[in-house]
Amino acid sequence: MFSSTPPAFAEVPAHASRPVAETDRITAIDALRGFALLGILLMNIVAMAMYGASYDDPTVTGGSDGANLWVWTVMHVLAEGKMRCLFSLVFGASVILLMGRMSDRADAADIYYRRILWLLLFGIIHAYFLWAGDILYPYALCALALYPFRNIRAKRLLIVGSIIVVLNALAYVGHGFEQRQMIVKGQAALQAAASGKTLTDDEQEAKKEYDEWRKFAKPTESELAKDAEQWRGSVWSVIKARAKVVSFFHSFPYYHPFFWDIWSMMLIGMGLMKLGVLSGEKSYKVYVLFVLVGYGIGVPINSYTAWLMIKSNFDPVMHEFTASAYDLGRLSVALGHLGIIMLIVKAGVLRPLMAALAAVGQMAFTNYVLTSILMAIVFTGYGFALYGTLQRHQLYYVVVGVWVVNLVFSPVWLHYYRFGPLEWCWRSLTYWKRQPMRRGAAALERQSPVFQ
Repeated sequence: MFSSTPPAFAEVPAHASRPVAETDRITAIDALRGFALLGILLMNIVAMAMYGASYDDPTVTGGSDGANLWVWTVMHVLAEGKMRCLFSLVFGASVILLMGRMSDRADAADIYYRRILWLLLFGIIHAYFLWAGDILYPYALCALALYPFRNIRAKRLLIVGSIIVVLNALAYVGHGFEQRQMIVKGQAALQAAASGKTLTDDEQEAKKEYDEWRKFAKPTESELAKDAEQWRGSVWSVIKARAKVVSFFHSFPYYHPFFWDIWSMMLIGMGLMKLGVLSGEKSYKVYVLFVLVGYGIGVPINSYTAWLMIKSNFDPVMHEFTASAYDLGRLSVALGHLGIIMLIVKAGVLRPLMAALAAVGQMAFTNYVLTSILMAIVFTGYGFALYGTLQRHQLYYVVVGVWVVNLVFSPVWLHYYRFGPLEWCWRSLTYWKRQPMRRGAAALERQSPVFQ
């Protein structure tokens, strides 16, 4: 049972060849994972409950003044991208943990890649039937490239991850210039067409590209109504609407900056794990430094970019240019969050809350999909069809309700079972062997999921 007192930090022997025992779970990582998982919903719910462009631009729908604007601002500064960053860091750490426990196994690579390929399949199913913003699929794709990095020294992992962060910032700047040019050319083509001029091939192409962009970024009321009708419709209508979004995201090439974002944080997470940062092995002083430096850098950066966005009335070109500071701002704040969680766990305070967070983290795969199921029931035609009916600030009443479900359900489930249901399924498929599920089962062999 998950008691209210988190177990002591436990180091996983590098030579271990069998799955980690339950008493050897690293509570700090479980709690951090649970915190990140709950936090991800702070941002995901916007795209789950209303038109996708509203995620970054509250002027599209959901409200952009009063409480709604305050919510957008706070989330931009403290949550947007930060929780996913933490989740990516922990995912990278899981690679080090998993490979450390299997270092003397001849089939280590087979086990690793089977786990990742099953995750890939789970992600595809999850994306098309529950949540278009699924991260399981892109995480699995990125994880396919992580195996060769498992033995690289921590310093080099941090350097490689940081280089990718810089490259991603440059990519945002480049895209900002491209988007500004696209808008200028597209609007010029529209004016030319309105004046009766025969458009050249280039102008027709510019007009077409601008029309497609405008339809997504700045939809009309009728377009918003049509979108809402799809998401509130029949199950088949919802699946078709979701498939359109998923097919767009899944069409990105493997070298797209979208994946750089994930790789950079996973590699940094691997490096931090090797340094003992993510397992809670560092001193209080180190984690206090994480809090002060992380928030000291990230909060001002994110506050400034929020101010620029609001001042520009959420101009899309301004968004692209401010995104050049996105990874630095989110990584800094994420490390500040990390420092807070580690300090709380090490100090042994808020033990019931930390134990519940650790339970959520231990069942991260199950809770992630459970959250998607609940959101689909609340917002789409699968259930109550509330899509597009709530203001931005009202969404967070739903978030709190889902958090309560996660925090209560996870410890209760782990009182009777060793794994979450999806963790058990994933593990059994990986080894092609039914794994012991109920507590007290004989011949227990544990293998922490990649999420650990």
